[in-house]
Amino acid sequence: MKGFALLPDREALHARIAKRFGAMLRAGLVEEVKTLRERYRLTPAMPSMRAVGYRQVWQYLENEISELEMRERAIVATRQLAKRQLTWLRSLPDLLRLDAGGPQDAPVALDLLLDEVR
Repeated sequence: MKGFALLPDREALHARIAKRFGAMLRAGLVEEVKTLRERYRLTPAMPSMRAVGYRQVWQYLENEISELEMRERAIVATRQLAKRQLTWLRSLPDLLRLDAGGPQDAPVALDLLLDEVR
């Protein structure tokens, strides 16, 4: 075995993504992007502004989409990114895959990690 990965249940992952983006908005993501736009010469084509979340907030600040659409698009884009990451993880040979939501998996993962350290 070359490693292990905790792979979440898709439904649980989608719920966590939505919850996390909501928390980012409450923590001031829109204000952060506003401040960056005021302070620096940024364009929507720059890699930093094409990042998931930033891209959708930029569109919202430009009045291209509504606040609700910004939230929905950012969540969908994050889900797509997560799917690509999971696809990549599944392609790795010799990777032990554990269910991130399984109650037995935390102790199993800890045992595997300790075995690797030893």
